[in-house]
Amino acid sequence: MSQGSMNRAPLVLLYLNVLIIATCGLVYELLAGTLASYLLGDSVTQFSLVIGLYLSAMGAGAWVSRFVADRSLARCFIEVELGVALVGGLSAPLLFAAFSRVEIFGVVLYGFVFAIGLLVGLELPLLMRLLKQHLDFEDLVSRVLAFDYIGALLASLMFPIFLVPRLGLVRTSLLCGLLNAAVGLWGTFLLRPLLVRRSLTGIRVRAWLVIGLLFAAFLKAETLTTLSEEGMFGHTVIHAETTAYQRLVLTRSEQGFRLYLNGHLQFNSMDEYRYHEALVHPALSPLKSPRQILVLGGGDGLAVREILRYPSIESVTLVDLDPGMTSLADHFPPLAELSKFSLKDPRVTIINEDAFIWVGREGGPRFDAVVIDFPDPGNFAVGKLYTTRFYRMLRERLNDGALVSIQCTSPLVAPRSYWCIVNTLEAVGYQVRPYHAPVPTFGEWGFVLASTGPIPKHLAISGNVAPGLRFLNDDILNSMFEIPPDLARVKTETNQLNNQALVRYYDQEWGVWK
Repeated sequence: MSQGSMNRAPLVLLYLNVLIIATCGLVYELLAGTLASYLLGDSVTQFSLVIGLYLSAMGAGAWVSRFVADRSLARCFIEVELGVALVGGLSAPLLFAAFSRVEIFGVVLYGFVFAIGLLVGLELPLLMRLLKQHLDFEDLVSRVLAFDYIGALLASLMFPIFLVPRLGLVRTSLLCGLLNAAVGLWGTFLLRPLLVRRSLTGIRVRAWLVIGLLFAAFLKAETLTTLSEEGMFGHTVIHAETTAYQRLVLTRSEQGFRLYLNGHLQFNSMDEYRYHEALVHPALSPLKSPRQILVLGGGDGLAVREILRYPSIESVTLVDLDPGMTSLADHFPPLAELSKFSLKDPRVTIINEDAFIWVGREGGPRFDAVVIDFPDPGNFAVGKLYTTRFYRMLRERLNDGALVSIQCTSPLVAPRSYWCIVNTLEAVGYQVRPYHAPVPTFGEWGFVLASTGPIPKHLAISGNVAPGLRFLNDDILNSMFEIPPDLARVKTETNQLNNQALVRYYDQEWGVWK
């Protein structure tokens, strides 16, 4: 039977296939970029490399499509769909599993990117050739490209709003694989007049096998993810969830438990007290009676725990973007116990909002001290929280004599990143005192104490602090402000919204360790 015998209904359904193909194609690209930045770090470089490689592979696929004979178009199209379903659908679980087991992981990841791009690049040219005898060239191109762009819009909206927050990366890739496999199976019915009858059964059996495999993997996605994460982190996963903003994973070992956000270690319960005592008490102990305190980040409640040691505290405002994080800190027993149930204290107000927007809002309250516990500036979304613009807005939230303490990554591993933060604070008029503390899990870690006025040269742990500090005393507190030669200041750019120099420094310095 000739191509011209297809009626209008199959044509409409084929346009729907274009929509599905385009949507899944962009989702695979976004998945690959996210996985590359998540697993390899250096988010700007990885996303750029993935997009460039993916698009070039699509171009190669489009070029290869010209060698497919007209009599084989229908079968080749279906086989390509099944190939995309397998390679694209299984990409996320296989890459997660390979990360901790394959030394040349980067080669494997980019191999997947190229293979998916090549197959996706084959899809539309083959489908357009199938349709060309039923529409004028101009009509064909306009309709196919229209559905292609609509699919791209759907993918760009669904990926960050629904797919990743609700399904996670693994289930998202498996779902797209299922959709591609369904298109392949569907094609055996729509394109039946163009297929050789004796091969039809074999194609359908393979399509059902692919669908069965992907569906089974979809049902077991959480188990697959947990096994992969245990391989990545080296410890038993006791809690894992994907929120609208990040992947939260808690692991347990004989030494305690650890919190990871998007694969990056946030604390180890064995020694987190060193980090949080060093972060909080230099800013609060010089104050005679601190009352209103602002915490930016720190949704785990551990910095708030240290703040509540001061009996003069009247209110603590915690601003953290992710309600999933603050809910976990409040309701997950191991973390709630570690924080001494600090987020349940009636003096604590939790605000789940972007700190950049919240701090910049006019007419807000002022504070006696600010404790900033943002994640490291590994991407532009976080990097904006370390810019001159942010620090200028923060000044409007400070009472006279207020002190600000900020975690600033490691001055030993990432000296340009560390001193970029210090130099940026000075550029907008803050007085600063850089300091550092040893945290065994992280090594030498950096902080800065800042104020719009003078900062005392000699600090002492306030007599008002409730007993129980495990790390700090007066001698150690002051020794943290002694900067040894190997941590000496280096010249850097200031971090501004229009250059995000800090993210570039961070990617370069920490990328070596990834």
